[in-house]
Amino acid sequence: MPTFRIELFEGRPLDQRRKLVEEVTRVTCETLGCEPGAVDIIIDEVKRENWATGGKLWSEQK
Repeated sequence: MPTFRIELFEGRPLDQRRKLVEEVTRVTCETLGCEPGAVDIIIDEVKRENWATGGKLWSEQK
């Protein structure tokens, strides 16, 4: 069973997260030939102050 862990900045609306998991599940089933019930998706929402790229926290980037 495929399991996906997706990390996103916190605050995305429920409808966006719902669409994301529906599409990841759909494409996974089409590609791997599995049933939707076999696909697990874990969404971790991260605060911008806890994520950095290029040595800079996202909460401090303009």
